[in-house]
Amino acid sequence: MPASTTPAPATQPTALLVIAHGSRRPEANADLEAIAARLREAGIYPLVRTAYLELAEPDIVSGGVQCVADGAKAVILLPYFLSPGVHVREDLAAARDELAARFPAVAFRLAEPIGGHPLLTQILFDRAAAATTADDGAAAVTPR
Repeated sequence: MPASTTPAPATQPTALLVIAHGSRRPEANADLEAIAARLREAGIYPLVRTAYLELAEPDIVSGGVQCVADGAKAVILLPYFLSPGVHVREDLAAARDELAARFPAVAFRLAEPIGGHPLLTQILFDRAAAATTADDGAAAVTPR
């Protein structure tokens, strides 16, 4: 990770609560768990948990409660969403507000979704290149 994007060490225990929409398909939810594992392995944040808006457990409030139970004094709600649509701007904000009211001594912050980040362009080029070079001429995509 480039130094410019590496956060400074927290002076108090800060948790990342990585949030996805959720799916009835376990393999779709496993993607979020894999992302959380990589964030955890980086060792930048002492606590990394996952939560889902719907269709999977834990829900966002339950995930936030667990972060507090684990000792977090600050929780960053980190949307694993591409755009700042209704879910991010309203549903995740409402969950943040509910958690903040429940735990006034804990700071709950909602991060921006990933879609506007400049590195996403490179990811799209990488995916397009992989599809272009697929043996059968079609993208090698595993259906979910």
